Amino acid sequence: MRRFLVLLFIFAIGKFGIAQDIPIASEQMPPAKLKKDKKDGDTDLTIKDYQIISIERDTAHFDTTLTIKKDYKFNYLRRDDFELLPFSNLGQPYNKLGYAMAEGTLYPQIGAKAKHFNYMQAEDISYYRVPTPTTELLFRSAMEQGQLADGFFTANTSERFNFSIANKGLRSLGKYQNIRSSVGNFRLTANYQSKNGRYLLRAHFVSQDIANQENGGITDKEQFESGEDEFTDRSRIDVVFQNAENKLLGKRYYFDHEYTLREYRDSVSYSRLSLEHTFNYETKVYRFEQGEANDFFGPSFETSDLLDRIQLRTMYNELAAHYDSKITGKLSFGAISYNYDYFFKSILFTNEGVITNQLRGEEFALRAAWHKQIKGFALHFDGATNVSGDLGGTSLQAALSYDLKDTGFFKAGIYSRSRMPDFNFLLYQSNYQSYNWQNTDSFNKQETAGIFANFNLFKWFDLQANYSLIDNYTYFAPVSADEGAQIAPFQNEGTINYLKVKLTNEFKFGKFALANTLMYQNVTQDQDVLNVPQFVTRNTFYFSDHLFKKAMFVQTGFTFKYFTSYYADGYNPLIAEFFSQNTEEIGGFPLIDFFLNARVQQTRIYLKAEHFNSSFTGFNFYSAPNYPYRDFIVRF
Repeated sequence: MRRFLVLLFIFAIGKFGIAQDIPIASEQMPPAKLKKDKKDGDTDLTIKDYQIISIERDTAHFDTTLTIKKDYKFNYLRRDDFELLPFSNLGQPYNKLGYAMAEGTLYPQIGAKAKHFNYMQAEDISYYRVPTPTTELLFRSAMEQGQLADGFFTANTSERFNFSIANKGLRSLGKYQNIRSSVGNFRLTANYQSKNGRYLLRAHFVSQDIANQENGGITDKEQFESGEDEFTDRSRIDVVFQNAENKLLGKRYYFDHEYTLREYRDSVSYSRLSLEHTFNYETKVYRFEQGEANDFFGPSFETSDLLDRIQLRTMYNELAAHYDSKITGKLSFGAISYNYDYFFKSILFTNEGVITNQLRGEEFALRAAWHKQIKGFALHFDGATNVSGDLGGTSLQAALSYDLKDTGFFKAGIYSRSRMPDFNFLLYQSNYQSYNWQNTDSFNKQETAGIFANFNLFKWFDLQANYSLIDNYTYFAPVSADEGAQIAPFQNEGTINYLKVKLTNEFKFGKFALANTLMYQNVTQDQDVLNVPQFVTRNTFYFSDHLFKKAMFVQTGFTFKYFTSYYADGYNPLIAEFFSQNTEEIGGFPLIDFFLNARVQQTRIYLKAEHFNSSFTGFNFYSAPNYPYRDFIVRF
């Protein structure tokens, strides 16, 4: 709370602005100098002078426009959640309607993936360069007794040094018993460039805590689906338990710096040689606490005051050399050192054997990258392979793109990844007896390979296609059909074929528009372990116009979202993971929202009536088995 009050004080001295990213295909540029009007001495600034710099050093600028894409991003995650299905309360997990198989890391993560939707990774942190202090303050009402607030302030103390400070806080009680959410994401960044431009430094510190009360889901679906007045007050619906909470805590210390050893530039040639070092130290703690044991998870070692605690400490170092010229393009060669320490409190002795309390070691990898621009074509390759250690594998991606300039672009490529599953698949300890396992000797590396293509004509459509082959797919599933709450990790022996095609377009008729997103998916597999809906669609019909002599810009309309029925993953709050199941389908219900959005100068206002059709299309909407989706609610 004290951190947030400090932020509010800073906002009082800042300039109010709204930040959203518009990608610009350019690398980090020298600090922008202010232009002075010769007549009156006023500073001549444009929105493009306020820069956002990604981890890849690509530059975007602050954006205060109001578009339908901004409406899609105005949510708890602050990104388009088309392929996600939220739970009933803000800050709870999301079930997946689709998968991004081309994405991934070279090394395993802690697990507890249901807690990571709002966890900000290093690549999610941006850096800034602004000519005047700039502030963004986001507020959104929550489900019950709470709110979401995200405050941000950045300033340049000189042309060469920028800092930013931000905090995202959420507290929401929720409509059902024991599902309160409490979230905090504190960020502090710095961005420096030397006077001669040869030395660049970026650093950030992030502290995050994501806490959720857990109730195990509802016990009687008839109470929810009947629509009786008694149970439209959702707090009266019976739940599995009311005494559990899980929490993810994380701290990260990150910096990367680059020094140019030699640079040559004239009218016909260019070359640059530089060295870069990246350092990332991160600690994570996952906790599950329960006042009294519950038979829902099976027998337990303790009967009260249960506490499961998992810790992971990682340190990542990469040293790379970059050479860039007009002839060769940009070449990079690097070496990676990765230290990890994943541990529990003590060694566990069971009837099946001994379960260790720690996985600790050091991995080494080599990395190479190449990027070359040839007129309208761009070639890109990025690859890494582990040379020492058991956890890492390979990560390769090659792509070819063609720039159609103001018309659009085309991009296609291939990718391949392999690594061991997350740590909680390999080793886990819990007070509940069925949730103790060690698979370090029995599990193999999961391998994913595929091709992708993206054809985008800005005025007409954006078509994306991805085809993946997955071997040794690792997943959680019930131990038996009669014990749905007791799950364990498994590896699929066959090959899974996964096809995803997504089409986005928009038709405009004067002041009216129809925005559409349609996704088709097909999975071929020996066992039904990777389940997705075959079709997902989102259609928005809206009206846009300026009012009050163009002092206000307004958008209003309806958004319709629908996905076909499928065996959606179940949710297990003990380990904060989703698990594959084939006994209960969800889906086949419409989600209709009404919205009214407005922009006044740099302020954007959103008013939304979410799922207003819930009471007259049937109470059969779920986010996961035994976890209902949201009822009708008005959000500001």
